Amino acid sequence: LDVFIRRFNEIQYWVVTEIVSTTNLTKRMSLVKKFIKLAAFCKEYQNLNAFFAIVMGLSNTAVSRLSMTWDKLPSKFRKLFTEYEALIDPSRNHRAYRMSVGKLQPPVIPFMPLLLKDMTFAHEGNKTSLDGLVNFEKMHMMAQTMRAVRFCRSRHLVLDPPSPKNENEIRNYIRCFRTIDNQRVLNSMSQKVEPRRS
Repeated sequence: LDVFIRRFNEIQYWVVTEIVSTTNLTKRMSLVKKFIKLAAFCKEYQNLNAFFAIVMGLSNTAVSRLSMTWDKLPSKFRKLFTEYEALIDPSRNHRAYRMSVGKLQPPVIPFMPLLLKDMTFAHEGNKTSLDGLVNFEKMHMMAQTMRAVRFCRSRHLVLDPPSPKNENEIRNYIRCFRTIDNQRVLNSMSQKVEPRRS
């Protein structure tokens, strides 16, 4: 789980870093569009962990404040992004996400931070034993979360292999992509590419 969460943060901050590092407005809008397409691809292939990371990166204040960039984005992509934001809405214990993931067939890569939250809540929010007896309610809650993980992994994903030339290029890029995870620095970069309107 720790590796998934670390990767989640890397992807999220990679999205923000790439966008606020792009000084040209048209290129920045094009990059936002590509990230929305990438989120759609992740959703289609049921990699919900990467989907959440990308959408949360696009929702980061350093990116969401770029009004000229978002205004230039075609309405089709703004609408799609709004739908994606609704899906990651944390209200009612991530109800929209839980309803959506409940309809999926494996393989699924679930939103790992939420699974970790569920496990932590079940473990720390409930005593392991009550009056010297095993707390079966706690064990049931933890088992439900583990069952969900096992269900997500119950089938393998079969994809066409990428061309060998592109595969090495992609692997090298993914291993070495740069991220800035300091929100102050990202906000400052955002202000430079689109200064606050007076």
